[in-house]
Amino acid sequence: MMDVLNIIEKLKDVLSSENDKKIFDKDVASALDITQANFATIKQRNKIPFANILDFCALKKISINWLLYGQDPSSLIDSTDKYWIKYFPSVSVSAGGGAYDGDEDYEKLEVPPYFTNMLGGEQNMKNIEAINVTGDSMEPTLNSGNIIFLDKTKYDVSKDGIYAFVNENGLFVKRIQKRIDGQLDIISDNKEYPIQVVRKDEINILGKIVGSFGSIF
Repeated sequence: MMDVLNIIEKLKDVLSSENDKKIFDKDVASALDITQANFATIKQRNKIPFANILDFCALKKISINWLLYGQDPSSLIDSTDKYWIKYFPSVSVSAGGGAYDGDEDYEKLEVPPYFTNMLGGEQNMKNIEAINVTGDSMEPTLNSGNIIFLDKTKYDVSKDGIYAFVNENGLFVKRIQKRIDGQLDIISDNKEYPIQVVRKDEINILGKIVGSFGSIF
């Protein structure tokens, strides 16, 4: 995957071809619906704003695989179009709030064949859904703005991993470990956040996080 600076240059090329003028960072920020301050932070930290880029690609009808991976769009017609998962752009996890039941409005998110294989193969795509991350509680593993992949068939928390779950406070994604006494440690990878201990019946597991754009767990 390209780094954020290369992606920004490609975005500038797209915008320049439309407007026939020199494109600056502020123009890219505006096209992605990001403030100039946040855009500067994104460049400094080399964080790719996946959700914004997906919206941009959908609006401009350009290939996300071309933008992120440099793949020739014509080479994707016979393969990538066969593989897609449900992406819920309005659903965010980690900071809490909101709801998610899998029946909300969703977009079709195309994934390249090699990524499909990493997520369990073509037959497993019906079990994979994509949602957004907000907040810093799971940094550095997951960053705000990441798009993560949820496997709805994996909810056995006796196996350590990162899970999406709902409790009385909202929707979250955290690392979960089962304790000897049967209770669960809810762990944020950001050590600024304390470990919480809950009973299994206090949370509703939605599924296991099996990857994010650019990473497989």
